[in-house]
Amino acid sequence: MIEIASLKETMMHGVELCQLLLEVISVACVVIGLGKTLWLAARVRDHQPGFPQIRLCFGSWLILALEFQLAADILATTVAPSKEELIRLAIIAVIRTFLNYFLGKELAEQTEHHPTATGPRQS
Repeated sequence: MIEIASLKETMMHGVELCQLLLEVISVACVVIGLGKTLWLAARVRDHQPGFPQIRLCFGSWLILALEFQLAADILATTVAPSKEELIRLAIIAVIRTFLNYFLGKELAEQTEHHPTATGPRQS
């Protein structure tokens, strides 16, 4: 029979590993998004029409990174040892959710105003 304490410790290690993985993926999203955005910025010759396209590219990657960070925060709350830790994580999750919401809303408005900015132009 498996001891409950051992099972709980194994679960906590698994959650910590998944949390770390989600945070690494989030950082990778920002780095990849920055690289793709810089590549796009270098390819766009006329800055005025290309600027919305660049913002949409990087903003989309930031939204994805925020989603992974929020998932990591949710996992962290499952093993949070104290009430203070839970409150801190709840505040962080609310801030990230608002950032994600307003960034997504801004990108949607940008797409409505510049329908040609939905993706990079093919040469």
